[in-house]
Amino acid sequence: MGAPVHGLTAKIQTSLEEVKRNTKRHRRHLLGNSISRYYFLFSILALCLVLGLVIVFIGKTALLLFTRISPQDFFFSFNWTPEDEAFGAAAFIVNTLSLTALTLVIAVPISVGMAVLCAEIAPKWLKSFIRPVLDLLVGIPSIVYGYLGLTVLLPFLRRVSGEGLGDGLLAAALVLALMVLPTICRISDDAIVAVPRKYRDAAYALGSTRLQVIMRVVLPAASRGIISAVILGMTRAVGETMAVVMVIGNTPQLAKSLFAPTSVLTSNIVMQISNVEFDSTWNYSLHMMAFLLLLISFVLILIIRLLGRKRRDA
Repeated sequence: MGAPVHGLTAKIQTSLEEVKRNTKRHRRHLLGNSISRYYFLFSILALCLVLGLVIVFIGKTALLLFTRISPQDFFFSFNWTPEDEAFGAAAFIVNTLSLTALTLVIAVPISVGMAVLCAEIAPKWLKSFIRPVLDLLVGIPSIVYGYLGLTVLLPFLRRVSGEGLGDGLLAAALVLALMVLPTICRISDDAIVAVPRKYRDAAYALGSTRLQVIMRVVLPAASRGIISAVILGMTRAVGETMAVVMVIGNTPQLAKSLFAPTSVLTSNIVMQISNVEFDSTWNYSLHMMAFLLLLISFVLILIIRLLGRKRRDA
């Protein structure tokens, strides 16, 4: 009788030790989960705090502008001569919109075409070459693109156009198109690849050609993802600074041709912000330009979020 009782006692002790180990492990998991939860909560709150401080600081300083000049004079006047207390930003706003539109006209067809090539047409070895190259282009600093535009693109445009300088909207749009092309292409590529295979099979079963399948089935099905890619590219084009500064000419005037030196919101801010006093109308005007760029970025990101939500609901 002693041996079975001893064996039973040993099993009970082993079970109790196992329960204790499991309890300790469970407590460690609970502690780790609690720490992770509070850490992530703290990170989110810190991010919201920093973002809120940026918005408040820029917005508060920017709104001081309208205590000295009217919104009409700022938004609708093309006269930017701070030395004469004229702070009309309409030329910069129009130039920014024109540059963004020209960039998209150049970049979107090429980007979507390359995405279709990678996702639907190219052999596997070519895909494995193109996609890493595009990922590499995304990570290149903007000043490198600006330097290439300054040393390679501008001399080429001077020879082709016969203009004396070559700076202007066209040079800036070509540089920005090269910068946003990898972003639009890779996101569009992912959107096209995500289209279910059954859509293509059904179209082929009905006798469609490859071009018909791509144009009438794949691209419409991936349209929300492609639109999101275009908006992301637009966001980068609107907010880009250094590359634009190096090729646009930085002249505060409305662009009357593609080769006329001009300036946009970002380039005007970076060229003048270090030369003005903080408590001055000039400084408030530059802060209002920065606030406009911030609002444009928020609106574009909000549109992307709405498109993503509609895609999930569909």
